[in-house]
Amino acid sequence: MPASAITTDSLRAQAEVELQAAEHRREVARARVAYIIQTANQEGRSALTEQETADVEAARTSRDAARRDIAAIRQKLANLSDLEEEERAYVAESQRSVPARGPVGGDGDAAPGTLPRGTREVPAYDHAARIGAEERTYHRGNDPYGRRFLTDVARGQVFSDPAAQARLARHMAEERVERQAGYQERAAGDTTTANWAGLTVPQYLVELYAPVARALRPFADICNAHPLPPDGMALDISRITTGTSTALQANELDTASATSADDTLLTIPVQTAAGQQKVSRQAIDRGTGIEDILMQDLFASLGTTLDATLITQATTGLAAVATGVTYDDTTPTVPEMYPKIMGAAAGVEAALLARGYPTHAVMHSRRWYWMASALTSTWPFINSGPNPAQSAGVANPASAYNRGVRGTLPIGLEVVVDNNIATNLGVGTNQDELYVVPAMEAHLWEDPNAPIFIRADQVAAPNIAVVLVVWEYFAYTFGRYSNAFGKVAGTGMVTPTF
Repeated sequence: MPASAITTDSLRAQAEVELQAAEHRREVARARVAYIIQTANQEGRSALTEQETADVEAARTSRDAARRDIAAIRQKLANLSDLEEEERAYVAESQRSVPARGPVGGDGDAAPGTLPRGTREVPAYDHAARIGAEERTYHRGNDPYGRRFLTDVARGQVFSDPAAQARLARHMAEERVERQAGYQERAAGDTTTANWAGLTVPQYLVELYAPVARALRPFADICNAHPLPPDGMALDISRITTGTSTALQANELDTASATSADDTLLTIPVQTAAGQQKVSRQAIDRGTGIEDILMQDLFASLGTTLDATLITQATTGLAAVATGVTYDDTTPTVPEMYPKIMGAAAGVEAALLARGYPTHAVMHSRRWYWMASALTSTWPFINSGPNPAQSAGVANPASAYNRGVRGTLPIGLEVVVDNNIATNLGVGTNQDELYVVPAMEAHLWEDPNAPIFIRADQVAAPNIAVVLVVWEYFAYTFGRYSNAFGKVAGTGMVTPTF
């Protein structure tokens, strides 16, 4: 990036992305240690194997390195904050007005601290003209939501309204004066300046930009996380499909029961989720926060793609592997559907026995609010009060979409709301599904450094553009045990009515 294009905003955006990646590496390392210890406990072992001990040590090394990176990046951000404060102080000082050195049309020096007749206030420096104390054409007080500005843009362009054009011209003159050199046309753009008129001017409106609403990754975030191995495009897991046997010995010296154990190889492909955006250099160099906005949207899109893949991918996704419990009903109700959830949970426990248990109910937001709206004969089915009935579910009022568990069903299943769940299923293309999930058996491997991003200037140089690319390698499986996941599906899962 040329020196003229480097701004504290772009430096801060880059540092925040680095911080996010470092924190992700730290959490993956922690999860790896916890998983190894949990596996040993589940297998009844008091000590770790040599390989497990080495894996724990490697995870701790990765965690410690991530901690050091986090501390260094936070110091970098603190330094940027100091620099930004200096810039704000400089701007404030540059806009301070002091009495002119002499009268305008007057006849002598004025007394200190006074303004003689005919003088005017001018800036403390004289390298550029300033608007002084005049009110800005558009500001928070007279146009808090940008309606006047956008109306003038429309009338000036479409109807050639001279008054609107005059206000826009005056506003641009104010921008040239108030902003740093080269900051006149703040616009952004197979993203050009034309695509970002709402982010052009005035600057105070930039903070009001509305990012694309994404479904994000609520289900992926409850999965059993593992660091993706550094090499290979597939993971191989041994599934013991035929176990050993024991039996009663009918007579002394009879041959003991013997069954040869056998396994089946479970091969899990490593997949890649990726996205890119070509951005004009005009947008980056002269825009306000455009690059950071686009990168954050790419990251959000990447998480949404990964989560949707876990749920909807053919053959291996959650919807494909979950064992169905049918709920058909032309007039569905929550009390009638709830036993179906219990049936799915019973199937999960029967499949896993001591190897796991159902922990979560993953559903679309429309299904959660439908359940929360239901009333039993004496209390709400989902109760968020301080003293909920013992047999009622409990909502978490502090939670929101993609911000943790939304509540708890009466049986104790924690509810995760995920709008990557399809709502166009069934004959009428209006059904969704509810999944009963043992989180410990929802295995997700992610690159500890993910998401990875590239900011490539050279490849798009002929277009005077920059290419932003993000990607992530991941692998997942819900197939270590057959029938370990359950789902409720059928005509009773049509679009709910409230």
